[in-house]
Amino acid sequence: MIRDERSMERNLIGDRVKEARLKVKPKITQSDLLARLATRGIELEKTSISKIEAKTRPVTDIELVALADALGVRILWLLGKD
Repeated sequence: MIRDERSMERNLIGDRVKEARLKVKPKITQSDLLARLATRGIELEKTSISKIEAKTRPVTDIELVALADALGVRILWLLGKD
């Protein structure tokens, strides 16, 4: 069975997380984002943000809400629906 690249994706928000991190001034580093999530009760491994951005790690609904809040964006925007 041949799988295309899209079927290997584990989340819908990876591209938007990276875009949101990098569009603000000053840019939010992955470490900064981890710290922001930690203050919201979400403890992730150091490599989690890069895996989310690469779409190789799934994101829970609780993480989705915290990511949107930490990045100052809407959940629908992260999902590409806004």
